[in-house]
Amino acid sequence: MAGRLSWSAVNVANVARRSLGLQLRGGRSRAQLIHSRTLSSALGEEQPNFPGSRSKWTEKLEFVQPDLYDGIPVYRVMNRKGEVIDPAYDPKVCISGVLMWRGFPLDRFMNQCYGNEADIGKGRQMPVHYGSTEHKFVTISSPLATQMPQAVGTAYAFKRAQNGLCVICYFGEGTSSEGDAHAAFNFSATLDCPIIFFCRNNGYAISTPTSEQYRGDGVAARGPAYGMATIRVDGNDVFAVYNATKAARHLAVTENRPVLIEAMTYRIGHHSTSDDSSAYRSVDEVRHWDSTQHPIARLRAHLVQQGYWDEAQEKQWKDDCKRQVMQAFARAERRQKPGWKALFTDVYDNMPEHLQEQYEYMRSHVEEYEDHYPTKHFAKD
Repeated sequence: MAGRLSWSAVNVANVARRSLGLQLRGGRSRAQLIHSRTLSSALGEEQPNFPGSRSKWTEKLEFVQPDLYDGIPVYRVMNRKGEVIDPAYDPKVCISGVLMWRGFPLDRFMNQCYGNEADIGKGRQMPVHYGSTEHKFVTISSPLATQMPQAVGTAYAFKRAQNGLCVICYFGEGTSSEGDAHAAFNFSATLDCPIIFFCRNNGYAISTPTSEQYRGDGVAARGPAYGMATIRVDGNDVFAVYNATKAARHLAVTENRPVLIEAMTYRIGHHSTSDDSSAYRSVDEVRHWDSTQHPIARLRAHLVQQGYWDEAQEKQWKDDCKRQVMQAFARAERRQKPGWKALFTDVYDNMPEHLQEQYEYMRSHVEEYEDHYPTKHFAKD
């Protein structure tokens, strides 16, 4: 009897849905809701109401298989030839790096890499680990994922202050395997924090292919599971990245909620000077990506097509940039190293006793053996 009633109700629901065409939230028609309630009442049961899930009953013993689903689509604006596919999504802007765009001078980049006396971080960080309070850019650090819960905490503070600000936190797909990443995702979603998680998925982390890094459909697939608005974007398309980030910021600020962006890209170069990427990927693979999907080549092609760029301009631009970089390089190289006392005096507002003891020992040691240390290369405190 239940089976016949079920099929009858389904037929009625289908006819009503086709004739009325009324859609409700979640894509369910009014007829489908009527069918659902009728069938549930007939069976003497309501829909599942387990806390933390949105589901319906089934009598089929089926496991959810991850390889049976299509992957999350990749949003793009330009094709590989640099042609804008839909003019409505052309932002008509060109953007340099985030920190440089905010006004961080070239000399400061170079001073940080040298760790000289003009380095904001006083030489305490590895090269290319920039930071600037003035530009609201938290110092980059090497340990993976430590910045993610900190970023969520900052976003939560912004929410409490109701200052209309949000946080963007950059990380790689390798970092997403760290426990701090999962804690940050859950923290941000449950507390509705205005934060953008920007994952740069370059396929290899430091040296581990994604096939060994995780299973499933990339990092973006985790977003809905944690309750975050999510988008996957072509990370080699500067316009797509700009549009996605701009839209994510609007969502985070206006609705006080986290957003996950997964930018799909490829690391053509080695991870670092100590890395030999030929040990874990083929030269042909790198050459293919370099020749077909290089983000700079794609943007250049677009600019040429629009009449904004040509060979003469490019030569002039390269010459100018090289000159500016080399001049900043020379200025940074001539500067002295930070004074050693900054190790102790520029850590706490009030130097604790144990640090005071270390400072006094260091001071007496340097004074006694000054001839053995290149103090002339260090700034005087």
